[in-house]
Amino acid sequence: MSSKKSAGGFSALVGAIAIVIALITGILIYKFIFGNPANFVDNNPENEPLQGNFLGIIHKGGFIVPLLVAINIIVIIFTVERFVTLAKAKGKGSLNVFVEKIKGLLASGNIAEAKELCETQKGSLANVVTAGLEKYELMANETSMNKEQKIESVKKELEEATSLEMPMLTKNLSVISTIASISVLVGLIGTVLGMIRAFAAMSHGAPDTAQLAAGISEALINTALGITGSTIAIIFFNLFSTKIDQMTHSMDEASFTIVQDFSKSVK
Repeated sequence: MSSKKSAGGFSALVGAIAIVIALITGILIYKFIFGNPANFVDNNPENEPLQGNFLGIIHKGGFIVPLLVAINIIVIIFTVERFVTLAKAKGKGSLNVFVEKIKGLLASGNIAEAKELCETQKGSLANVVTAGLEKYELMANETSMNKEQKIESVKKELEEATSLEMPMLTKNLSVISTIASISVLVGLIGTVLGMIRAFAAMSHGAPDTAQLAAGISEALINTALGITGSTIAIIFFNLFSTKIDQMTHSMDEASFTIVQDFSKSVK
C-alpha cells in the first residue's frame, strides 16, 4: 500500500530561478535605488552622498553591495517558503493534542474515527498516522502471516511514510544554512577591499581624507550587510530546525503508539 506524501516547497528549478531573480534584484536596487543621483552631491553618484543620506552611503560600499543585498533577499525568500511549507506540514491545530487524541482512539479501538481525525488534521503527521492505520487494518485481517511479521509490516509502513515526509520538511534548509556561513565571508571580502582602499589613501604622503573615508565606509557597510544576512539566516535556520524536530518527535510518538497498540490487539 503506497503512503501519501505531502507536497510543498520550492523545486530545485524554482529555487534556482528565485536565486537568479534575487541577484538581478540586488543589482537593480544597487543601481537605481542606492545609486539614485538624488542621493549624492550635485546629483552625481561619483560624488559624496548627501549628508545623512543612508542610501547613498550604502551605494559607496562598492560592487560587493549588490551581492550582499541579493543574499539578504534570498534569505527572505526561502524563509517565507519554509514558513508556508512547515505551516502546511503541521496541519490544523496542535500536534500534541492530535497525538493525544490518536492515543485515546487507539486505546478504545476506534480506528475509523482515528482515520477521520487524520483527514481533519491533515499535514505530514496525519499522513504518517493514516498510512500506519491503513496498514494496521490490513494486517489485522491478514491470515497468512504470523504476529511478528504483521508487526514488522506495520513498522515498515510507518518508517516508509515518515521517510516520504522528511525530504519535504528539510528541503531548502541547506540554502539557509549555506547563507548563514557565506554571508559574513562575502561581507569580509568587501571589508578587506575597503580597508585596502583606505590604506592606499594613506600610502602617499599626506592622506587623501576623501579616499580614506570612502575606504572605511566601504569596509563598514559590507561588514554590516554581511552580518545582517548571516544573523537572519542563523535565527531562522534554528527556528525551522526546532519545528522539524518537534514534528519528527510527534511522528515517532504516534508511530510507537500505533505499533504498541497493534502488538497488543493482533493475534
